[in-house]
Amino acid sequence: MDLKTLSVVFSAVFIAELGDKTQLATMLFATDKGVSKLTVFMGASLALIVASAIGVLAGSFVSNYISERYLSIIAGIGFVAIGIVTIFRA
Repeated sequence: MDLKTLSVVFSAVFIAELGDKTQLATMLFATDKGVSKLTVFMGASLALIVASAIGVLAGSFVSNYISERYLSIIAGIGFVAIGIVTIFRA
């Protein structure tokens, strides 16, 4: 296991997930006094694991057809476009 890759992926996903809709929804579920906090944690954790697994599988599949360089460029353009749209909608 490459600890450098592990730490980079962990940091990127952790920062991206802070304060997003998923975390807010999880907090709302946890506010219900009649619901087990462990159940909420397990459900949210499993959902993130499955979503991440889909991302890994999709990335592996796409990388067979498109070079890593082009994927990085496409991802960068996508993030910039989302940022521009967000700025103009604010």
